[in-house]
Amino acid sequence: MSEITKESTEEKSRNFIEQIIEEDLRTGKHGGRVLTRFPPEPNGYLHIGHAKSICLNFGVAQRYGGATNLRFDDTNPVTEDTEYVDSIKNDVQWLGFQWVNEFYASDYFDHLYEFAIKLINKGLAYVDESTSEQMATMKGTPTEPGTNSPYRDRSVEENLDLFVRMKNGEFAEGTHILRAKIDMVSSNMIMRDPIIYRIKFAHHHRTGDKWCIYPMYDFAHGQSDSIEEITHSICTLEFIPHRELYDWCIENLEIFPSKQYEFARLNLTYTVMSKRKLLQLVQEGYVTGWDDPRMPTISGLRRRGFTPESIREFCDRIGVARRDNLIDVSLLEFCIREHLNKVAARRMVVVGPLKVVITNFPEGKVEICHSENNPEDPEGGMREVPFSREIYVEQDDFMEVPSKKYFRLAPGQMVRLKSAYIIRCDEVVKDEEGKVTSLLCSYIENSKSGNDTSGINVKGTLHWVSAAQALPVEIRQYDRLFKVEDVAAAEGDFKDHINPDSLQVITGYAEPVLKEADVGEKFQFMRKGYFCLDADSTPEKLVFNRTVGLKDTWGKVAAK
Repeated sequence: MSEITKESTEEKSRNFIEQIIEEDLRTGKHGGRVLTRFPPEPNGYLHIGHAKSICLNFGVAQRYGGATNLRFDDTNPVTEDTEYVDSIKNDVQWLGFQWVNEFYASDYFDHLYEFAIKLINKGLAYVDESTSEQMATMKGTPTEPGTNSPYRDRSVEENLDLFVRMKNGEFAEGTHILRAKIDMVSSNMIMRDPIIYRIKFAHHHRTGDKWCIYPMYDFAHGQSDSIEEITHSICTLEFIPHRELYDWCIENLEIFPSKQYEFARLNLTYTVMSKRKLLQLVQEGYVTGWDDPRMPTISGLRRRGFTPESIREFCDRIGVARRDNLIDVSLLEFCIREHLNKVAARRMVVVGPLKVVITNFPEGKVEICHSENNPEDPEGGMREVPFSREIYVEQDDFMEVPSKKYFRLAPGQMVRLKSAYIIRCDEVVKDEEGKVTSLLCSYIENSKSGNDTSGINVKGTLHWVSAAQALPVEIRQYDRLFKVEDVAAAEGDFKDHINPDSLQVITGYAEPVLKEADVGEKFQFMRKGYFCLDADSTPEKLVFNRTVGLKDTWGKVAAK
């Protein structure tokens, strides 16, 4: 491959953010520095969409020898809480990233106040006493220009006096605001004298009652970037109209020229990404909390058994685009299957048990079989599995009148028990109503796995557990929270589309080694799917969450 072709291929493989950074580094912009930031508002738990932003901001900084600040946009004391701050920090670190500085927009309240004073002194901001209804009328529409507020031409001295009195708490909420003085006929409605400060008598989780005026996001965001000398301010596409105000503030305040770049947010099938809607699900009891394993929150995914590696891989696969699109959740499920296949220990768990009595195996005898923990991991080792006269198999693994290509248990038919012996079904035991209650089988003594000299070949292999040592476990089978692919586009209230079968709780019987499992530990239950031990577990009752099935079954359902 020629050098030109090689460089061209590498250039195409880079996303547009990386291309911008490389060009800035080439030209020496910002002194060759790369400093990004992740600026969540602490008003809820992070979700998979935030994970994409985290991976992008921290990832590109790492790739180019830079760093990332974690900055909490805590400018709305009514909705914010330290609970959310703590959860956000935990989620970022769990994903595998570490910030160089931890900041809060509230750290800059004094700076931001002085910036507002500067705009007033330059004749670029004024105090408005119009009602919200009057302001909405004056704002105009996308096709009609706005009209000036009657307070727009107040003197600098009057505006300074009123703004100080706002700060001192002399006015009620909603009676006075500070607006930037820009252009009421701008085609960009955000530039039609936007509000930059409002009055809120609310206790702030960090500054207490020091302030009763708080900056709006659009005023705090760009200036916070500038104070920290962020080189690349990366945000989602809905902030494109806000970029003009971002640049206007920086230019007129004559501060460090941070630059905003936008990428497509993550929209995922069969879920919602709105914090407001997720909060509704929590508050109205549709889910058990922010960390409910059906939620798209990072804490919910973690509790369900997703790994940081799988989420980072998913974010890498979907890439960084300039246009919004809807990503199939099956890709996220593929990424976790792929990772868990490599790292999850295999265990045998029977759901819907059918008793099998091995008539030629001595009563009271317990024989130890050995089974691989993970065939994908050469260093995974072996575990001990007890085998006895009575075992449980799946009811679905028996058919009294089998079809032609049925290779599991049936009268007169032989199968292999995983890591144990070949058995033959000799007799079917039924109750008075004709329901099968147990099977009487015999085992082939010289057919033990790893030392089979029987010469018998069977096509079916079943998982099983010894009845005497079986460990009762609760299994929570989680599925997609919504029935429709594009929830945002579906008619009616989004809650009308909740999947009533998104959680099914069943009992299973597990091999006893699972008593040693730790909370969060991942397993493949053979032929069932991937599961992890939930924090609700007690020594008396282990609870396992299904992370994902072994195969994507939703594609088959959709095709019907």
